Amino acid sequence: MTRFETSHTDDAHVVLGKLTSPHGIKGWLKVYSYTNPIDSIMEYPEWWVRQGESLTCMTVIQGRRQGKGLVVQLKGVDDRTAAEALAQTDIVMPKEALPTLSDDEYYWHELEGLTVFTQSGERLGQVSYLFETGANDVMVVRGDNDAIDKRERLLPFLPDDVIVEISLEDGRMVVNWDPEF
Repeated sequence: MTRFETSHTDDAHVVLGKLTSPHGIKGWLKVYSYTNPIDSIMEYPEWWVRQGESLTCMTVIQGRRQGKGLVVQLKGVDDRTAAEALAQTDIVMPKEALPTLSDDEYYWHELEGLTVFTQSGERLGQVSYLFETGANDVMVVRGDNDAIDKRERLLPFLPDDVIVEISLEDGRMVVNWDPEF
């Protein structure tokens, strides 16, 4: 199983990153990318930029790594003032525009909200979110009213070891996990 990072935003879109602040005086913007690797966000030639409730499709002219982050030049953003107007906006993508994954690959937003059960049928709660560590990705599973308790558990996202089964259609995941841990 492979994971592709995205951040959940609504039923029709996912957040791929954020335009954080201007870079220089020619309209370039710094980008915080949620994709892994971070520069894979540049594979999309057009970005939907969300400002409040408004979505605007913008064409990426060019982008590059800059230090530990990314910078991008968008069509029609030609000076620092125009770049400042886009600072702190989300870069979103319609879910249907995301590449189709193979059967053993998942986008993080697809896993968020799944109900997690042990192999013996004990309900641990729901996947709240995932985060990356150096060794492996980690799922935060929060106990809910129907779970065995209200605990928050950190489960490693290790397919074929901890993760036994994922059914997006049924909204559930089965894990090989001791609920006391």
